[in-house]
Amino acid sequence: MKKVISLFMGLLCTVLAVAQTDTLNPSFHINATMWSRGEIRDGALPAENGVDYAMFLMSNNVLRFDYAYKGMEARIAPKFFGVWGAAQSGSLAIDEAWFGLKHRSGLFFRVGRQKIEYDDERVIGSDDWSMAALTHDALKAGLERGKHKLHFLFAFNQNNENLNGGTYYVNGGQVYKSMQTLWYHVDPIPQLGTSLVFLNTGMQLPVEDKSENIVEYQQLFGAYADFHPKDFRLQASYYRQTGRDEHALPIHAWMYSAEADWQARPKLALNAGCFFMSGDEYFFVPPEGALGLTLKKEVRGFNPVFGSHHEFYGAMDFFYVTTYYGGNTPGLQDYHIGITWEPAKTLEFDATYHFLATGVKVRDAGSKVLGHEVELNVGWKPYDGVSVKAGYSFMKGTETMTILKRTSEKNRLQWGWLMLTVTPEFFSYKR
Repeated sequence: MKKVISLFMGLLCTVLAVAQTDTLNPSFHINATMWSRGEIRDGALPAENGVDYAMFLMSNNVLRFDYAYKGMEARIAPKFFGVWGAAQSGSLAIDEAWFGLKHRSGLFFRVGRQKIEYDDERVIGSDDWSMAALTHDALKAGLERGKHKLHFLFAFNQNNENLNGGTYYVNGGQVYKSMQTLWYHVDPIPQLGTSLVFLNTGMQLPVEDKSENIVEYQQLFGAYADFHPKDFRLQASYYRQTGRDEHALPIHAWMYSAEADWQARPKLALNAGCFFMSGDEYFFVPPEGALGLTLKKEVRGFNPVFGSHHEFYGAMDFFYVTTYYGGNTPGLQDYHIGITWEPAKTLEFDATYHFLATGVKVRDAGSKVLGHEVELNVGWKPYDGVSVKAGYSFMKGTETMTILKRTSEKNRLQWGWLMLTVTPEFFSYKR
């Protein structure tokens, strides 16, 4: 750890030394992202008191202040979000608050609360669909020159400013205690981008004796490729997880994905893809009223860590957002195909079909198949900076889906939503 900190301090001093030689003109911008969304769910999640129907409205409003001058840049972005009519009347938080230095040579440095997004955001993303979204109190530094980008991230979380005691951390703003990430990207040709990532995350288990400082580290490493010649785009990724979870169990998990897009006509696009996420062996769901305890010797269920989950695992967020009964994950297989039609510059329709299945066999279930999901969406942009979107998803589940989620026996799951987004720019100055 001391070597890592020393490396960061050396890089910081280098950037501080050269940043003043940059000749950026001063700029200041004030803009916002404001959205409100209503959702209707029917049979989507486990029923409470025999009722599996829900309806609510929510809002998320972020105001950003951006400043840049002579190699220095900074952002402060307060946020107000919440469900309409909630007892707490919503929450006020800081979405982003960071400052950084950069030089025309490509060296840069950024520290503070910030969004971190890499590649297709499958394992590291901002997850902007949710109200809270994902931000990190982190140090980010690196070098970007020509076809090459090298980023290094460092985070260390604590509950309080301890004057005495160790570094116990639980129930804080992040699920992890510490994090170090190395990301390298290169574009060998204009039509191809490739990335390598290594992520080391330290986790702590809640204990009664908070003087204990036991941190278990788990690693994620893998590669991503994006090939986009003319009207085609092909993306692929592969990741593995090792190390130990917060319970000190060894981790052996993996995943792969493949996506293809084709712009068949100027107003018509087709897409297809698949992914596989490994699951815990001997997965089972405890009977009603049972504790469901079982001996678990290792973790085989892949964890997408800090990914933008809503984008990948079905729009209804059944998987990797909500939990399964039994506490583990049976993994997930997804095979999908879709079409996008843009009859006008301000109007867009898209439809997607998903075939969903578990990664491993579920005990007491006759099949791995979870069901078939159809998603229909429409987007309209009546003005610059204003968009209206609506969506409807329908899933025909199987007995396996009923066992995993304890949904109603009818197994017809529906979800509809309507969303208004406004992105005004209040002030802009650049000399």
